[in-house]
Amino acid sequence: MIFLFPSDYFNPKKADTAYLEQVACMQNAGFETRVISLESLGSGSSKIIPVPTPNSKVVYRGWMLTPGDYELLVSVVESSGASVLTSLAEYLATHYLINWYGLITDLTPETKFYSLDDDLENQLNQLGWNGFFIKDYVKSLKTSVGSIINQPEQIKTVVAQMQKFRGTIEGGICVRRIEDFVRETEKRYFVLSGKPFAASPDEEIPEIVFECAKRIESQFFSVDVVERSDGIKRIVEIGDGQVSDIVGWTAERFTQIWIDN
Repeated sequence: MIFLFPSDYFNPKKADTAYLEQVACMQNAGFETRVISLESLGSGSSKIIPVPTPNSKVVYRGWMLTPGDYELLVSVVESSGASVLTSLAEYLATHYLINWYGLITDLTPETKFYSLDDDLENQLNQLGWNGFFIKDYVKSLKTSVGSIINQPEQIKTVVAQMQKFRGTIEGGICVRRIEDFVRETEKRYFVLSGKPFAASPDEEIPEIVFECAKRIESQFFSVDVVERSDGIKRIVEIGDGQVSDIVGWTAERFTQIWIDN
């Protein structure tokens, strides 16, 4: 197994500083690591440094990529004689909310999907909800006015700010029903080859994570779980494991799940 990290912008032979701790832990555990210039993906000149061992399996660990850039990444990996753990289809299966929502509708807040061409204010009025959480298929707005609104007419401002600060709306608009979450209870879990892992080896993993692992066919993904005020566990987010931050985890623990797998 080879772990592929984004290279430093000024030193293409070294991993980006944000991932140096993970690189060191992986290497100490006996795993091979490589780097790739994400900036060069679109030019066709991007190369993996050093060249991967032939027929090896590659796991990307880096920033979120658009579908087009991830497809280019897969192409670079395969042209080097290696293969990816996560195909483009598998990447999008957990990276885009619309792709995983239908598999766990009973475990996560109710969600409606729209395009930018829809009359969003009218659509929200028809829902009649008390509150709305707005995001695109991948991310929510964490700056400016934020992502939570109470009045349908506010969605125009949120979408405009998403386009301003994000540069683009990826996929479409997702409107999620507000539930009474206890925010400080949110935790991230990883599922690798169907087996869930927690940030601590001694932590009891909620049943909802095991249920999610059964329903979603992906080699490696993250699951964010939060407790509602009534004590019920809910899934608030699922993401491709390769581009999920290890928030709440140590690099050592993250490395260990690959050793235990």
